[in-house]
Amino acid sequence: MSTQTAAAEFLSETKDGVLTLTLNRPDVLNALTGTMLKGLADAVTKAGRDKATRIIVLAAAGRAFSAGADLGDVKKRRASGSFDPGEELRKAFNPVIVAIRRVEKPVICAINGTAAGAGASLALACDLKICAPEAKFINAFAKVGLIPDSGMTWMLPRGLGLSLALEHAWLGKPISSDAALRFGLVNRVVPAGELSSAVAETVSALLMVPPLALGLTKRAFNRSLEAASLEDQLEHEAELQSFLGKTKDHAEGVAAFLEKRAPKFTGE
Repeated sequence: MSTQTAAAEFLSETKDGVLTLTLNRPDVLNALTGTMLKGLADAVTKAGRDKATRIIVLAAAGRAFSAGADLGDVKKRRASGSFDPGEELRKAFNPVIVAIRRVEKPVICAINGTAAGAGASLALACDLKICAPEAKFINAFAKVGLIPDSGMTWMLPRGLGLSLALEHAWLGKPISSDAALRFGLVNRVVPAGELSSAVAETVSALLMVPPLALGLTKRAFNRSLEAASLEDQLEHEAELQSFLGKTKDHAEGVAAFLEKRAPKFTGE
């Protein structure tokens, strides 16, 4: 099933358990608007409640992933006196970042080109990132008198370390796809013509993993970033294992291993 927003700012397609959301403003390098972000947040949240949806893919049309916030729109609203960047974050940008991190399903980002500002934040919020060689991350907030936002101050220090994160934020030097791979910000860099097939390959592999195990692994890893102690995280692991140990998929996985056959997982 394929649908699109009224303004066609992003496209939505569901096929074989995979929801693909495509940023669709290529003429302005997929600059992000409030309506686009709300639509993305709603789509991700809805997918989280839909048992039939197993994987979410975030992609982009054209030659860039996203140039970040639509500065043309920002300029107009500043002139009218109606622009408050903090309120914009609370209403439009933050909800989609939270939705991506909270949804207990894998979110894969296909980064076809430049990801700048909040566009970079959106890409980095995803669980797995696959890049074309042309992809690069640009942090230009300081150049317009702002700080990195949309989760960037959370993600970059954890991905790059404090010193490199500050250098990137202060000076705005782009991070190439190869450098992002070295730093561990992305998972793979593939030839541009192979980006879609590389994403499909990853999707196929993830569809072979029990859905509950995928989701609760993401929950546990997210929680580990703020766990009070190792002992606290160990107890959380034990609680999740107690739940998973009672599922049909766990029983099926054990049986398939012992019987030397491919498992048939149902998400139960």
